[in-house]
Amino acid sequence: MEKNGGRGGTIEHGFPHLATVRASITALYRLMSADGVRAHALSLSPADAAFEASDDLHLGAQRVASAVVRTLRLPEVRTVVAFRPMAEAAVVELGAGPDYFIEVNDRFRTHRRDLAAALSHEIAHVLLHRLALAFPDPAENEILTDTAAAYLGAGWLLLDAYREDALTHQRFGYLTPEEFGYVLAKRAALFGEDPSIWFTSPQAYEAYARGSAPAARDHRRAPLTTAGPSARRRYARARRGGAAPAGAAYRFEPEDSGPGLRVSFPCPVCEQRVRVPVRGRLRARCGLCRTVLDCDT
Repeated sequence: MEKNGGRGGTIEHGFPHLATVRASITALYRLMSADGVRAHALSLSPADAAFEASDDLHLGAQRVASAVVRTLRLPEVRTVVAFRPMAEAAVVELGAGPDYFIEVNDRFRTHRRDLAAALSHEIAHVLLHRLALAFPDPAENEILTDTAAAYLGAGWLLLDAYREDALTHQRFGYLTPEEFGYVLAKRAALFGEDPSIWFTSPQAYEAYARGSAPAARDHRRAPLTTAGPSARRRYARARRGGAAPAGAAYRFEPEDSGPGLRVSFPCPVCEQRVRVPVRGRLRARCGLCRTVLDCDT
């Protein structure tokens, strides 16, 4: 697991991995099903993530790891947490299970507030390993892991571990802070929760706000009826010409039978493409996440 820290460190910002993040959300729905994803409605609570200085080192680490395991709904998984000097924040040894050995950086012996964040990434690796869900590119697999942790209820801790001030530049994971904010905002829209109330890092709150903006725009893309006037006008011009402009999320294509058009666009929840006929106002159900979408095609 990547960790950036110390005075003068460089932390990447923006949305350079957004396409992979969206593909990761789609992959979770495809493999887990809509019901499987929605079973993760309860996020890891701040109380369960807390690891106080007064707690026994190994018993406290095991307690936090077990809380992450429960949040990610891995009832047949047991974790063993150990501490050692290392460059990474944490690593996990993947195998047949049910026991998984997680090594974490010695700094967590005393800097305990971020232990749960490190564990959430590594236990998300275990979840994906058990699901046999992986991308061909190892770098994209790390993006998938962070996305899964955040979308399924444990990864808000990874954003809360982000701190960038005069003394400390720290980020856990492979998503940028804004991308973590994006995934958490997508989760918040699905489950009606507000993870920002749990943040202890002011920078995490700001990154969540920046990430929430594109997540909200996903729900205002044409041909959804929630699209704004300018988006609707652009869509109407494109529809008359039968071709979407460069950069548009929607695409026009001929219907399988007849002279009409149909339009495909990403579902704002799972990013699976939805295809509907170009016939005015209608309601469509995403075949993957089963979200009902009001459209004006």
